[in-house]
Amino acid sequence: MKKIAIIGAGISGLFIANLFKKNPNYQVTIFEKKHSIGLEESYGIQLSTNSIKLLNKIGFNEIENKEKFNPEKIDFYEIENQKKISDLNISEYNSEDCKYTTMKRSTLVEFLKNRLDEQVIKYKHSIEKIEKKNDQINLTFNNNQNFVCEYLIISDGIFSKGKSLISNNKIQPTYNNCIAIRGKIPRAMLNNLNEINISLFVGPDFHYVIYPIDNSTGELNFIGVLKHQLTANELKNYSLFEEKVFIEGIKNKLQNKISSSILSNINNIKCFPVFVSKDFQKSIKNIHLVGDAFFAFPPSFAQGASQSIESSSELFENIINNKNDYHKNRVSRVKMIHNRSKLNQFAFHVSHPILVFFRNMGLKMLTKNKKFLENYLGKIYNN
Repeated sequence: MKKIAIIGAGISGLFIANLFKKNPNYQVTIFEKKHSIGLEESYGIQLSTNSIKLLNKIGFNEIENKEKFNPEKIDFYEIENQKKISDLNISEYNSEDCKYTTMKRSTLVEFLKNRLDEQVIKYKHSIEKIEKKNDQINLTFNNNQNFVCEYLIISDGIFSKGKSLISNNKIQPTYNNCIAIRGKIPRAMLNNLNEINISLFVGPDFHYVIYPIDNSTGELNFIGVLKHQLTANELKNYSLFEEKVFIEGIKNKLQNKISSSILSNINNIKCFPVFVSKDFQKSIKNIHLVGDAFFAFPPSFAQGASQSIESSSELFENIINNKNDYHKNRVSRVKMIHNRSKLNQFAFHVSHPILVFFRNMGLKMLTKNKKFLENYLGKIYNN
């Protein structure tokens, strides 16, 4: 039996552990630096059909319908006048048991965690050293414990310590000159919006998205991305983004970008600097990266979670079938999605009136152009 160590108990690490669960040829252990997996956070997540198809393999379709939503369209609006530009029918990529889904992130994490035996996850284990000798990988943790394995899967997020160790800190994420604003908003506070769809508002240097996540409370998820410069010292002070003064400063910048009825009713606001990947870690035999540790995208194509799931599935198939093309195939896939993410953010944030005019005209035409959509979305959603 071959031993597999997974660094990080996020979506990608938990999902690939679930895939290996029923394979008697492998024994999986997840090492998580935190004391537990937090399930109290109830912010939203979007999962397109490419990831739902994979999640269904481990029983995701058994989750009660009240825990998830299946929006049929993305409605595009201008921030300035709240006028609807166009809508995109994402349900065209659905099948009977595989539909575009929005839900609480914590619901998905809890589902993945509860399917694993308790002893699979080792908490309070922060990786300190990775040594490779022939076909054996020796891991050393902060508590001086060692673990020897045949495969190492690094899935500890964009600020991956595992990735830093194997790259000698040469590959680091970079600030994307944007702040992400997360929160929740009561359904009753939405005027003239179709609450069962995804509503995407675009405007100068800012866009935000509202979508359903909770049937019991009637709350919807709010996520905004604001262009915002930060100094090197501000970026080092991560507690800054939790300070009331900083959050109020961001809210003040949004006063001319969000209607007062929405801004005043956003609850539990949290701010995060947006970091993205700029390069790929070279492939090392039997050491692999998945999810944001492999590559983190700008949050403008809603593929972060789906790609975490997709990359884990690809790696699982690669390992059990004794192939070595995971890295090459994943890089090709990631580059395509990354280019779409950057294009989306540019289009959503344009400010010059001429560019705005052509952006809106483009949305009206392209959201109804089946050939374009099949290339732009179909290649992703139907993977």
